[in-house]
Amino acid sequence: MDIVIRPVGLQEHEALAGITAEAYLADELLDFGADDPYLAELRAVGRRAAEAEVLVAVDGEGTLLGGVTYAAPGSAWADIAGVDEAEFRMLAVSREARGRGAGEALVRACIDRARATEGVSGLVLSTQQAMLGAHRIYRRLGFVRTPERDWKPVEHISLMTFRLEL
Repeated sequence: MDIVIRPVGLQEHEALAGITAEAYLADELLDFGADDPYLAELRAVGRRAAEAEVLVAVDGEGTLLGGVTYAAPGSAWADIAGVDEAEFRMLAVSREARGRGAGEALVRACIDRARATEGVSGLVLSTQQAMLGAHRIYRRLGFVRTPERDWKPVEHISLMTFRLEL
């Protein structure tokens, strides 16, 4: 299947917000379900697109499959990146599109952007322990666990970290 990765279009903000929210809710990644405060961040595609780079995966028919937020060095959307690192967040693929390569294509696009940015030595990310499918993609693409950087955005949520040396 042909997958195209490109910046999110203004007309796609609402659909990507829905895909992202549904992916996190369906996979039970939000401790408070539909009442979780992080859901607002996941749905804030317009704000993310204005302050970082939001990429989408679409198939040959133009169907939106998923998206990711790429945070270049210095971006307000970077949680753990150092001054010489880029970061990606909120990788989400619709339930119907899973297993078709969209997630990996989105991660590869982030890798390409980081490699093309002068002075960037690595690409980092945070992930939950339950995101096993994503972990397989990260490891396959050369990311390594960085447990010394694991962190808790809030008291009851622990995030694992990975880094790709560029």
